Amino acid sequence: MQLDLTRFHQGTNHFARKFQPDEVGHDGEAYRIVEPVLVDLQIHKDKERFRIAGTVNTRLELDCGRCLEPFTLPIDGAFDLRYLPAEAESAGPGNVDREVSEDDLDAGVYRDDQIDLDELLREQFYLTLPMKPLCREDCAGLCPQCGTNRNTGSCACVSHWEDPRLAPLKRLK
Repeated sequence: MQLDLTRFHQGTNHFARKFQPDEVGHDGEAYRIVEPVLVDLQIHKDKERFRIAGTVNTRLELDCGRCLEPFTLPIDGAFDLRYLPAEAESAGPGNVDREVSEDDLDAGVYRDDQIDLDELLREQFYLTLPMKPLCREDCAGLCPQCGTNRNTGSCACVSHWEDPRLAPLKRLK
């Protein structure tokens, strides 16, 4: 999905759209999109520069980091991004070095008067994902010996393990 920047004129413009999960989702991601993605953008144009501020709302399905069961996570992310034309990022004629300004560090680039919305949304999803996704705060996880999900059942495995290499030291005591 491409956002065509030629449609937007100087000043502030509004863009809102609902994308179906199959329009945005890609195989191989750490998440699955389970609800339509609502995108609401304010696009500020200043000559060749664009500032895009907006929100993205949807629900993602993730696998729990402890019990490996799938669960849904609501996404309600806000962002504020700046874009410069790709030509402005190049060193220029003769590949003359130039000093990097503070604004350059926070800005993305666009090519052919288009911004890739797939990339923008994927970035926002990954920024809102927790470091260790958990289905709930008190998730008990899996038994390390038999693999039983401790949230739904229990097992007869011994949870205390002693290293047999340390047995001679116990006899000294």
